[in-house]
Amino acid sequence: MSKDLWALDFDGVVCNSVGESSKSAWQASVRKWPDLFANPEVKSRENEIEGKMRTIRPVVETGYENLVQIRCLLDGDTEEDILANWHTILPDRMARWQLDRSELVELFGSYRDEWIARDLNGWLDANKIYEGLPDILTYLMQQHDLYIVTTKQARFTEALMHNMAKVPIPPERIHSTTLTGQPKSNILKDLQQQHPGALCHFVEDKLGTLEKVCKVPELQEWQLYLVDWGYNTQEERERAAANPRISVVTKDQLREAVGLKR
Repeated sequence: MSKDLWALDFDGVVCNSVGESSKSAWQASVRKWPDLFANPEVKSRENEIEGKMRTIRPVVETGYENLVQIRCLLDGDTEEDILANWHTILPDRMARWQLDRSELVELFGSYRDEWIARDLNGWLDANKIYEGLPDILTYLMQQHDLYIVTTKQARFTEALMHNMAKVPIPPERIHSTTLTGQPKSNILKDLQQQHPGALCHFVEDKLGTLEKVCKVPELQEWQLYLVDWGYNTQEERERAAANPRISVVTKDQLREAVGLKR
């Protein structure tokens, strides 16, 4: 049997990381804006803000954006505004607050590194692997060519794959766009070139990412899937269902697509 090429996003497809990312982003924000977080009133809002972070998670592309979202919520931006206008709010606030992407990435990652070094099990437990995904990943590892294509930093993805999903994926099979910010479509083109003739599949929870792939001529042969359990909205799932290039799938439908019998 010839092997297919499967590229899966991580956060929102394999892992529900919103609890961990919100906690890590809050602590990283404390370090970024110590004067703001020295205010007892701000400190008292931690649980409230973390709850709102779950609501607005669908618009986050890369982890560092969580820090900006926390600052926005503290400054009075509403969840509705952020969900509707994050594509314009993010660059505006980055410029207004003179924020540097690479600095925020480093700050976010360094807090996670410290948490892992101090309490690995606590950090792992703040993340959740979606039910059924370990079986799918294990099957793909055994029968096909599996890659993770993610905006999450690779070392954290690898730790969760190994320790939570129990899937020993080699580090060279994890492609992270965090530092470069390059589109995932660039990675897909590279993978396609490395696997000539293979049937190519890309699984995402971000409709915007799939729509960008649809516009790349070199990627017209990819089969695209939007999962119905990740960080997307009902409106986005309906929009995806109307796109002939995209299949909206449940976990059972993904199992069938990869060839895994029940």
